[in-house]
Amino acid sequence: MSAPSNEPASARLDVWLWSVRLFKTRSSATQGCRAGHVRLNGAPVKAAQPVRVGDRVSVKRPGWQQEFEVRRLIVKRVGASVAAQCYIDHSPPRPAELSVPVARRDRGAGRPTKKDRRELERLRGEH
Repeated sequence: MSAPSNEPASARLDVWLWSVRLFKTRSSATQGCRAGHVRLNGAPVKAAQPVRVGDRVSVKRPGWQQEFEVRRLIVKRVGASVAAQCYIDHSPPRPAELSVPVARRDRGAGRPTKKDRRELERLRGEH
């Protein structure tokens, strides 16, 4: 696929993620890549990885995985309606918010013990 003359052949992944409004800031897009929350064509990537038209980008959100296919490359942040035209959203529907029990500790009870910490993690669904 050849890109029109006004579009680049490739763009940095973090810039594209920020430009199409998947992240609020470019630095948060970079941090997402660094933390392994962003994958390009199924592989973990660095922020400077070039993205091209037709690539599949997945972004891991808390309790949800978003899947996108790149339709257009842009390097400047644009309005939401224009940004939505730059990708195809293949994400499954967002799960309903789960009511998580809130763990309460008495004030002044000190640090949680290892047993307390594991119980807190179990309640949060981390383990």
